[in-house]
Amino acid sequence: MKCYCITKFSQPLELIERETPQPEGTEVLLKTRAAGVCHSDLHIWEGGYDLGHGKRLSLQERGIKLPLTMGHETVGTPVAMGAQANGVEPGRNYLVFPWIGCGQCDVCQSGQENYCATPRSLGIYTHGGYADHILVPHSRYLLDIGDLNPAEIAPHACSGLTTYSAINKIDPAIHTKHPIFIVGAGGLGLMAIEILRAMGGHGAIVVDIDPAKLQAAKNAGALAVVNGNDPDAAQQVMAANGGKQLHAVIDLVGSPSSTQLGFNVLTKGGTLVIVGLFGGAAPWPLAFIPMRALRIQGSYTGSLNELKSLLELVKAGKINSIPVTTHPLAEASDVLARLHEGKVIGRAVLVD
Repeated sequence: MKCYCITKFSQPLELIERETPQPEGTEVLLKTRAAGVCHSDLHIWEGGYDLGHGKRLSLQERGIKLPLTMGHETVGTPVAMGAQANGVEPGRNYLVFPWIGCGQCDVCQSGQENYCATPRSLGIYTHGGYADHILVPHSRYLLDIGDLNPAEIAPHACSGLTTYSAINKIDPAIHTKHPIFIVGAGGLGLMAIEILRAMGGHGAIVVDIDPAKLQAAKNAGALAVVNGNDPDAAQQVMAANGGKQLHAVIDLVGSPSSTQLGFNVLTKGGTLVIVGLFGGAAPWPLAFIPMRALRIQGSYTGSLNELKSLLELVKAGKINSIPVTTHPLAEASDVLARLHEGKVIGRAVLVD
């Protein structure tokens, strides 16, 4: 099988040919149909995260081993199964839930494998979808997509699921009656606009620093868009909300400047949900958090049950596809470089 792998952090991906694995037990081997290229892949490719204060989180020290085949947004077709595998059919297309835990701890047993302390996430701790085949440990992680387009569905395993889970962390009484402020108009931001609408949300005010991405957000139905580079960006955001501060912010960037902007526009008692992993240190005065009774919530991917619920919304036709560009699997390294340069609108997906 052909795999496009990180062999050295921050260096171009390399083609490695491995023996195609033979599934055992509950394992399922799938022929890859589509693999999304996610912004999180950039952090893995770079080998770590900026923690601020001159500190950096090393992924190699956290157990990520090279060479690694990335790709956690995957749709595939089963071609072989272990003796204990069941519930999937050869020839059908399945969305792969990648946020797999140890399966044994209390967190995993509660259905929150994405929060497991010893994860086995596909494309991060084990090989993922930047390959012509992917091995999945159990059929329960495979969701039948029917006749839906694999390239359009693949991003839901991360960008869709991540934004769906983030919205779920905001009281529906808030997001159904008031605009939500979304920071970032990349693939996650466009997905958030769609999913918020499907969940009965009032709508989104969106900020980004790229005019092309702001136009994409406007095309997707944002109530208003604001350029984050404008010196009066916070005032523009509140003006779009009738001159009032907002009740909830979803920060899909996660940088000091983006979280500062979100913090500044929140009303007393508001909620800031941080999703993005750009890095750095929190810029707010700590005393303002209790004084303004703010809730700051982290959100990391989502659960298998959330992905199932999201896919039901997609199958019901309630979520429109975000812009997707497809590229041959062999261009994986070039596509990752384009994403690094900020040149991808919506989602780039590798197809084989």
